[in-house]
Amino acid sequence: MKEQHWSQELCRSSCSLTLFPIEAGRVISQCLHLYMSFCPKSFVGEDGQVKIWSKSGMLRSTLAQQGTPVYSVAWGPDSEKVLYTSGKHLIIKPLQPNAKVLQWKAHDGLILKTDWNSVNDLILSAGEDCKYKVWDSYGRLLYSSQPHEYPITSVAWAVDGELFAVGSFHTLRLCDKTGWSYALEKPNTGSIFNIAWSTDGTQLAGACGNGHVIFAHVVEQRWEWKNFEITLIKRRTMEVHNVINDAVDLLEFRDRVIKASLNYGHLVVSTSLQCYVFSTKNWNTPLIFDLKEGTVSLILQAERHFLLVDGGGLYLYSYEGRLISSPKFPGMRTDILNAQTVSLSNDTLAVRDKADEKVIYIFEALSGKPLGDGKPLTHKTEIVEIALDQKGLTSERKIAFIDKNRDLYITSVKRFGKEQKIVKIGTMVQTLAWNDTSNILCGIQDTRFTVWYYPNTVYVDKDLLPKTLYEKDASEFSKNPQIVRFVGNQITFRRADGSLIHLNISPYPAILHEYVSSSKWEDAVRLCRFVKATGTDEDQTMWACLAAMAVANKDMATAEIAYASIGEIDKVQYINSIKDLPSKESRMAHILLFSGNAQEAETLLLQTGLIYQAIQVNINLYNWDRALELAVKHKTHVDTVLAYRQKFLEDFGKKETNKRFLQYAEGLEVDWNKIRAKIEMEIAKERERAAASPAVRASVTVQQ
Repeated sequence: MKEQHWSQELCRSSCSLTLFPIEAGRVISQCLHLYMSFCPKSFVGEDGQVKIWSKSGMLRSTLAQQGTPVYSVAWGPDSEKVLYTSGKHLIIKPLQPNAKVLQWKAHDGLILKTDWNSVNDLILSAGEDCKYKVWDSYGRLLYSSQPHEYPITSVAWAVDGELFAVGSFHTLRLCDKTGWSYALEKPNTGSIFNIAWSTDGTQLAGACGNGHVIFAHVVEQRWEWKNFEITLIKRRTMEVHNVINDAVDLLEFRDRVIKASLNYGHLVVSTSLQCYVFSTKNWNTPLIFDLKEGTVSLILQAERHFLLVDGGGLYLYSYEGRLISSPKFPGMRTDILNAQTVSLSNDTLAVRDKADEKVIYIFEALSGKPLGDGKPLTHKTEIVEIALDQKGLTSERKIAFIDKNRDLYITSVKRFGKEQKIVKIGTMVQTLAWNDTSNILCGIQDTRFTVWYYPNTVYVDKDLLPKTLYEKDASEFSKNPQIVRFVGNQITFRRADGSLIHLNISPYPAILHEYVSSSKWEDAVRLCRFVKATGTDEDQTMWACLAAMAVANKDMATAEIAYASIGEIDKVQYINSIKDLPSKESRMAHILLFSGNAQEAETLLLQTGLIYQAIQVNINLYNWDRALELAVKHKTHVDTVLAYRQKFLEDFGKKETNKRFLQYAEGLEVDWNKIRAKIEMEIAKERERAAASPAVRASVTVQQ
């Protein structure tokens, strides 16, 4: 058997193929049988009918009847829809009767082939107009190739949805899911009419017009991390290149490599039977363990452990090869999970549910049990991509996600009792990534590249969020770029043509995160002053980030300095007023108010017996009904509420119309002298209580 190597490889490519043409005969039927075994039992033909059959060969239904031949059909990911061709059109028909049918013109010539991937939910089409195209499941065009020399006769997705193959006359092309071409080969095979991928996605077979079957193996895949570049040079051999000292190591495996991941100082490789874990400090002694079952379809890494996904489930392993946990949830289907729908951090695993795409299941990494109160996170619309931040405490862990409308949201994963606030921080976001060492988020937002240096600002001081951003025109990244990785202060983009672009951002925000996580507030202030002294435009951004970080960590002395540096005088005055409050509980409550958490502030005051202060908070926020409700319930300061309400209405020249206030105002005379005396007495009592408590300190900083 003569081997034909994939000779042409573009500089941007990160994988290639080795081709093996085989004589026809009995082998062709075997190849076609292999192809048919992957296909759902739905058949079409030149009679224009789409029929669904049982496995035993019984006709179940005729889904469609039309006047034009149907040359290709594919099941939808949920097996509730069927995609088929009709001349130049593609049609998606649900199985439910009377459901809406989606139809659109896809090509300028007859459509010969189509495929629909269950993992990424993307559609391929190929036609006599010599083009292949990529669509989403709503019929929106994501990619259209340049016209080829001959009609495109076959297209097929790899099972994991990361690659697809395109066949034409004397042509076999390997493509990324976004459409750009990794490599092109011109085998002397005639037209390639059918392509079938192996279940592990490492090889494919093509049925050729000259009576041959061509087999191809994916090689020359490439992984990069910091100063290491790793290439799969053969099916069982990897080459490690250290670009700093130009050292080269060869890694040999017993079986062919299926999946690999390089991150956090470790290379994790799965073969058909085993998993290998290499440290970048020593390539000679990998840790090896046998795989439980099935072919690994996804590897995700965090700093302390990694996740293997196969047909049997989700498995979290330490880098020492110890099985940590195996999370499960109702209706779990691991075969349709990918890097956009699963995310891993040191303490948390998040999985978007395929059955209900509005739901994210969140697990403790160490135990595999649902996090918090066990309830999944639920959004109002379908979620398309999720990502956990990587640093900090479990109690502060955040998850960012993009929904079907391309809006970007952020929320906490720690969920007990009440619903956690889900906050929108971006619109028209195409791709996102968290930094590997700091909780800094980046994304492509419409035509702008945006970095959220401290996304948690939305929970601290939402008005401050725009000042904590870095924005740059994204037009140089071409249309629909994807963020590949965000390591250190370097972000790598993949353009639509497959080429890579590297962008460096300021290193100072990451240093600021490090200082704050270590409670080095003086160093943080010194860093911001240094950045200001350099005369760059980012000093305001740094001060804004520090202000939000200080408030989040209850360090009001640093917050005062930071807010003063960005000219937020009203907030400086409010912080000063917090310093003058008599008790720790009041200061804590007003810090929560400062962050917009009025309900939490009230709860804290009520739990600590500061009833008047809870009433006054609602008066200050003009929550009149709640203020009166508290006063009546606790039988105190009803006259105070009525007095402030009366003054409020008089200032605006209004009369009381609220029946409840009218009821309690009957026969009650407002005496401001008595009310002021009562307020002063409450403040005095709070001071005495604070003085008697050993927990109170003279420091301005309020600790939790």
